[in-house]
Amino acid sequence: MALVPFPSKGAKSVSERDPDDWDDDDAPEESGGKMSFLDHLDELRRRLMWALGSVVLGFGIACLFYQQLFNFVIDPMRAMLPAGQNLIYTEPTEALMLYVKIAVIAGILIASPGVMAQVWLFVAPGLYSHEKKLAIPFIALSSLFFIGGAAFAHYVVFPITFTFFASFSSDIITFMPRIEPAFALYMKLVLIFGLVFQMPTIVLLLARLGIITAGFLWRNFKYAVLIIFIIGAALSPGTDPVGQIVMAGPMVLLYLLSIGFAWAFGKKRQPADED
Repeated sequence: MALVPFPSKGAKSVSERDPDDWDDDDAPEESGGKMSFLDHLDELRRRLMWALGSVVLGFGIACLFYQQLFNFVIDPMRAMLPAGQNLIYTEPTEALMLYVKIAVIAGILIASPGVMAQVWLFVAPGLYSHEKKLAIPFIALSSLFFIGGAAFAHYVVFPITFTFFASFSSDIITFMPRIEPAFALYMKLVLIFGLVFQMPTIVLLLARLGIITAGFLWRNFKYAVLIIFIIGAALSPGTDPVGQIVMAGPMVLLYLLSIGFAWAFGKKRQPADED
């Protein structure tokens, strides 16, 4: 006869236990029990290695189109310079490294779905089964918004910023930018806006999990705007108000878009549970 384990103190009896307690599919995954701190570090290392591999693969693909990518980035810069001027470089390896950095940026954009998939796989073991259904929307939206943020920086933010700095050229002061600092500004803006544009995706995920609500975000809108302008001032490439507005303005619009996402797709709560 099989032995039945004696219930521990405080445990529910079979008759008292909620039927949902028997649904193992709705519980977080645990492989051999809870993961230790070292297990989490090992899992993080594995996900980082896979993400890095995705970027390397994307870099290899971008290298096949290096000239087209170079023209895509540099031609708009040249168009914003005063007539008869070109970008210059003063170090022997500066032009070569520009090609490499452009390929790296393109590789990151190409690999963004793979990188976002690794982010999801790292957090997925702690989620319930119904929450894991958000995997495809999270990967798709986060990749789309990252690429969208990079495109916004390329077509809108960088031209405004670069033109503003070039406007100080005169008969006495000649604007002759080196490719290294010019592309450093470009790369900074592309990566910053790629990350900033993740705001709606993160808010949508938190709203679907029931952690935040549209009402909470709207009630704290004025505080969010203050924080956004502080962040915009810190991330702005210059101390001028134009750069800060160009940086903070899209973030405010993204915050409003995030409120709309939270309202439309967030987990519905009872009135008594609203924040």
